Amino acid sequence: MSEPNIALSPSMTSFFEDVVTEVVETRRVEASPEAIRYVVGLLCDFAHPDPETEGTLTQPVTFLYRDAIAATGAERFRKLKALGDGVLYGAGFFGGHIEQRGADRAYVVGVGANAYDHAAAMLRRGGGPLGPDVLGELARKFERFVDVLAAVAESTLAAAARDARSVLKLYERFLHTGSTHLAGELASHGIFPQRGAKGLC
Repeated sequence: MSEPNIALSPSMTSFFEDVVTEVVETRRVEASPEAIRYVVGLLCDFAHPDPETEGTLTQPVTFLYRDAIAATGAERFRKLKALGDGVLYGAGFFGGHIEQRGADRAYVVGVGANAYDHAAAMLRRGGGPLGPDVLGELARKFERFVDVLAAVAESTLAAAARDARSVLKLYERFLHTGSTHLAGELASHGIFPQRGAKGLC
């Protein structure tokens, strides 16, 4: 089996489509095609975030949620959706750092799920065209989609591990997660981390 190579992917979208689809299938996550497309788009957006998108990763989620709920109309929907996106991406890619900063992961995940749920309810009440309830699906399965993004982060790091610095990043992620997938990737680089009686060593 050949190693994944980001450089061989014709576009960022197709790279993320392949990785997300593989993760969803191997982890047996029930996800609609529309939800998968949404997650792929989210990953592309966060690869080169605009200031508003980036703000969801740098500001306290409590304040962002308060501001979103206080807003009205289209602005409220936009803020709720952006908050759900930011929490989903942040919890998936940087979940270990959330806890290190003293935040309660369950609370943060709950805020993200609630943000999507409120945004989905606004769409339903708005009487817009009927179609897949993607935001509602993300709200209901938020924790599962966080796991999907965490696996995508691991695959992306593993694919990019070409030099000592990137392998070190892989190892640092392993220290946070204890992921068996990352342990296997590290082994392919000649590093064999093990769990000792007092944790990882």
